[in-house]
Amino acid sequence: MRFLDMHLFNRLLKRSNTFAKRSLYHFLFALYLGLCLPASHPVAMADSMVEYQVKAAFIYNFIAFTHWPDSTGQTINLCVYGEDYFDQEIDKLQNRSINNRHIKVVRITNPDKLKACQAIFFSKSVSAQLSSILSDLQNEPILTLADSPNATAQGIAINMSLVNEKIVFEINLTKARASGLDISSKLLQLAVKVHQ
Repeated sequence: MRFLDMHLFNRLLKRSNTFAKRSLYHFLFALYLGLCLPASHPVAMADSMVEYQVKAAFIYNFIAFTHWPDSTGQTINLCVYGEDYFDQEIDKLQNRSINNRHIKVVRITNPDKLKACQAIFFSKSVSAQLSSILSDLQNEPILTLADSPNATAQGIAINMSLVNEKIVFEINLTKARASGLDISSKLLQLAVKVHQ
């Protein structure tokens, strides 16, 4: 079964404005990269730069298809907490603009500083601490992201997984809404699972 349906792709493009068209195109292109890389490509390796390059593209689009409360400032602090497997890939998002807000990439080592973030990627290296960290961030307008098993069950809003050498994601919509975030229906349609 093909994950990307060109008919759906064309329908979504027709319904969007010019900016959304561009964002959706980039998002679907990132999905195509993540889902259609040949089996011989080293994307299955946990520390593969290709894997984290694709994940960085996904993160950009997760941010693009999320709406924060109006009180959110002009900067989206995208924080990386835990061991950084992205190397330079996540830095490519620095100063990119989404809906008149600029992304600032910040690496955080102190969990007390996480409330200053609008989006946080939790590394696999901190997966054992997720529940306790997330309890301190409850109801904050923060998009929480991870790539760890069962992360959505622990309260992560969007979790990526590597399945058959393809990047897929699931969304904890209940958690996102409790945080005051609105995730686009376009993004929800592309998730492999939406927890409500």
